[in-house]
Amino acid sequence: MQPRLGFLAIVCTAVLTGSAETRAERGKRVVDEALGALGGDRFRHMGDRIESGRAYSFFREQLAGLSVAKIYTRYVAGSPGELAQREREAFGKEGYDVLLFTESGAWEITFRGARPLADLRYETYKDSTLRNIFYILRQRLDEPGLTLYSQGADIYQNLPVEIVDITDADNRTVTVYFSQTTKLPVRQSFKRRNPEFKDFDEEVTLFSKYLDVGGVKWPFDVHRERNGEKIYEMFSDTVEINRDLTDDRFTLPANLKLLPKAK
Repeated sequence: MQPRLGFLAIVCTAVLTGSAETRAERGKRVVDEALGALGGDRFRHMGDRIESGRAYSFFREQLAGLSVAKIYTRYVAGSPGELAQREREAFGKEGYDVLLFTESGAWEITFRGARPLADLRYETYKDSTLRNIFYILRQRLDEPGLTLYSQGADIYQNLPVEIVDITDADNRTVTVYFSQTTKLPVRQSFKRRNPEFKDFDEEVTLFSKYLDVGGVKWPFDVHRERNGEKIYEMFSDTVEINRDLTDDRFTLPANLKLLPKAK
């Protein structure tokens, strides 16, 4: 009797092992579930977005700036691994202080004119965007060489989560925590080399207060940290999608004075 039970145990183990997901399969399933929770095809065909609310910046955990903010984002066609969105960040009640990011460059626009941002700041923006989970789900899921690798389940702030590493063909990796309940992203993190100190900074972004926006779920509260210190928060009052934003909103006016590049 004992040998027979042992044989059955081996058979059951083999069946369970054969039907178990690989880490890659589990990672893909978790990401697919997240995409579905965000709106599926509606999310992937979102053409543009306007987020309005309050933005806070911090230095060494102390409030360094507070502003009314309006962020315009438009997705465009692009090559794998390259920036394929345009973004206009307008600050202040009248929106006179503007940051403009495109595939070809970035500028700070004030009443004095348009000053190109320093190369390092623009490269940091591109790197952060390419590793942003919402940008990945909207623009990069079909890229050659993009891998999804499950790190398994865990508990994060009393919330059961699934953890997935997403790595592109250029070895950029972002680790994303997805709620097991809602399937939505709640946290992402990645490391970036610090050019001054030659070590690595860890960037962490937290997402919460998801609301429905035209059939798409979007986080109205975004909290960002660097090396454990809070550096940015955005609390949106309204979010709109598919507003048919035109190129002129993301183009420098022809008569605007061009200032020397920031250092």
